[in-house]
Amino acid sequence: MKQPAKLLLLFAMTLFATTVAAQQTGKTQLLWPKGAPNSNENPTDTAKVTVFLPDEKKNTGRAVVICPGGGYGHLAMQHEGTDWVSFFSSQGVTVVVLKYRMPRGNYEVPVSDAEEAVKLVRRNAKAWKVDPQQVGIMGFSAGGHLASTIATHAKGNAKPDFQILFYPVITMDPAYTHRGSHDNLLGKSPKKKLEREYSNELQVTRVTPRAFIALSDDDHAVLPSNGVNYYLECLRHDVPATLHVYPSGGHGWGYRDSFAYHIEMLLELKAWLQSF
Repeated sequence: MKQPAKLLLLFAMTLFATTVAAQQTGKTQLLWPKGAPNSNENPTDTAKVTVFLPDEKKNTGRAVVICPGGGYGHLAMQHEGTDWVSFFSSQGVTVVVLKYRMPRGNYEVPVSDAEEAVKLVRRNAKAWKVDPQQVGIMGFSAGGHLASTIATHAKGNAKPDFQILFYPVITMDPAYTHRGSHDNLLGKSPKKKLEREYSNELQVTRVTPRAFIALSDDDHAVLPSNGVNYYLECLRHDVPATLHVYPSGGHGWGYRDSFAYHIEMLLELKAWLQSF
């Protein structure tokens, strides 16, 4: 079968999976039913998760917590969240879409939410038929910063087994961070020590989980050096990682099929998931 025909077939399969997923109803629940820690002084900002279980016959035991982006000021819950259910369900992966709270200058707020979401998956591993050693985290833009923070900082049951980062904010270095994410997370004038602590390229170690990193060469919102430097640090510390840089697309494409490399991206992510 020629390459164009293969891509057309994949597109049809993806369209079918999307239709199936649209019929799925995720179960939404409060992340902190007894009250959340680390207040952001906004009582209406509540952390929630929506859980989508794959068909039992396809279930691989793998799960992923998805952290949408939005510059730590809002959340792109659809194209960087629920739209991904179709893809992962077709791969037999349980999906947990996280609506984390905005930091409003208190960096511990979204971090505690993301850590709790990973813990929640492991607490429910038996009921959801998830392998506790196959729990990953995925993030987009500022959500990529959050996901990479959990990957490099979390310990014990909060530490993920793999990470998927799309056009991620990685550094808090003012020279090449995303300024909006930086200011919303740490404040406009944080201490240098805090900026360094949440510059996640500096926090990679040999126990950092394997990574899939995807971004566009022409991203002018979050400089590609964020993801590239993170990849290089993974390489330097012998962490299995793959980097995919697309020629165009800018920032924030998520699951949108208007992204010129949408099908290639899905193929590459699928292949990576099947590689371990």
